[in-house]
Amino acid sequence: MTRNLPPRILAIAGSDSGGGAGIQADIKTITALGGFATTAITALTAQNTVGVRGIHEVPPDFVALQIDAVVEDIGVDAAKTGMLGGAAIVEVVADRIRRHGIERLVVDPVMVSKSGARLLRRGARDALLSKLLPLAFVVTPNMDEAAALCGRKVKNLTDMREAARRLFELGPRWVLIKGGHLRGRPTDVLFDGKDFVEITRARVRTRNTHGTGCTFASAIATFIGTGKDVPEAVQMARDALERGLRSALPLGKGRGPLDHHAMFSAVPRGARAALRRRR
Repeated sequence: MTRNLPPRILAIAGSDSGGGAGIQADIKTITALGGFATTAITALTAQNTVGVRGIHEVPPDFVALQIDAVVEDIGVDAAKTGMLGGAAIVEVVADRIRRHGIERLVVDPVMVSKSGARLLRRGARDALLSKLLPLAFVVTPNMDEAAALCGRKVKNLTDMREAARRLFELGPRWVLIKGGHLRGRPTDVLFDGKDFVEITRARVRTRNTHGTGCTFASAIATFIGTGKDVPEAVQMARDALERGLRSALPLGKGRGPLDHHAMFSAVPRGARAALRRRR
């Protein structure tokens, strides 16, 4: 009898010593939602809930070696990228995604931490736009990141739709502009080049939001890795994120992390069996 295996999700991102974001959030999210997490670490950060004290980038050739090691042995059903740092790392990640034919790629264009530290160097923006976005199955910028990528202000739903159109022209299959910075009820805008889907939820009142972007992108990648289509994967990921926010942990002196333990119960019972099957 063949054992059903979980979807294999590769997270390519930086390490967060505080445990709330980055690779640590990716692993917790993927595991909570029934996937098997593998990693390629792009940078080490010394950080906590208050801020980032230091960043040590991993040499690009070693980032490539990590990706090769995972793909050539374990395999990948979906992948996500987070903090990439410099242009050389962006380029080597794009090269390996293309070389290994990884199609289900969620790109979270992490630029600045919650505390304001720059996590994508200025020279890497062009490499992100020209090398990595064309390979993305889904790209998930927040409003500030969308503005930085498009070179125009993104302040409301109309701006979000226009930003989604502009980013789609760069090659991703789907664009998801996250609307957590909107006034009132947060609304995400999902675009496939033809139609817009707006996803509106109640705002969870908490200051403990460290790692929300990493968690959301990893959740989307996990559900895509099970064979869900993008709109359903985004809806399920938003459910999981909301549950994690509602029981967020007041750890540290700054913005605490989500409660990733709470995310498993966000998966509908009927879907849990599917999470144990690889497509």
